[in-house]
Amino acid sequence: RRATPKQRGRMATTADFRNGMIIEIDGDLWTIAYFQHVKPGKGGAFVRTKLKNVLNGAVVDRTYRAGEKVNDVRLERRPVNYSYTDGNLYHFMDANTYDMIPISGDLLGEDQLKYLKENMACEGLVYDGKVISVELPQFVELQVKQTDPGLRGDTAQGASKPAVLETGAVIQVPLFIEEGDRLKIERKEDKYLSRVNA
Repeated sequence: RRATPKQRGRMATTADFRNGMIIEIDGDLWTIAYFQHVKPGKGGAFVRTKLKNVLNGAVVDRTYRAGEKVNDVRLERRPVNYSYTDGNLYHFMDANTYDMIPISGDLLGEDQLKYLKENMACEGLVYDGKVISVELPQFVELQVKQTDPGLRGDTAQGASKPAVLETGAVIQVPLFIEEGDRLKIERKEDKYLSRVNA
């Protein structure tokens, strides 16, 4: 494992933490999946994090002292398109070079896989000139495969029902949504945003 050139990472502190940020620890790249600032009654403040290894998908919990420095890594991004799956490997085509890039399902994570659709345009995260991971778009448009019919005249404000999308993901939708509707969804929050006119 070779040391990464200094200019690639910049120093950041726990105050800069955000979900999706990539930091380097002992030569490995980790993405922040979750973090929480904690101010106990006595003793110093600290930050609890859940980190996911960018290369193998392993998840660890780690605690940082408030203000502790970390090496923030900025990855280049390039467009890739999802092509097909083969066992636990998901193959993406580099939109620039047309190379096929296999990424493991563990690395993509269940939260992304449930929204992944054929030919979906995604972003490849590039490190040392190589795509090491893929990120789906924040907003996805998918069709409703199955949902109960809404009751006529049921205008209860904020009432919702589950809907199964074409990829198998299940989200809560308003009662007027019907099978076959195309929906715009905020993927990270599993949240219905609007109906899309086909």
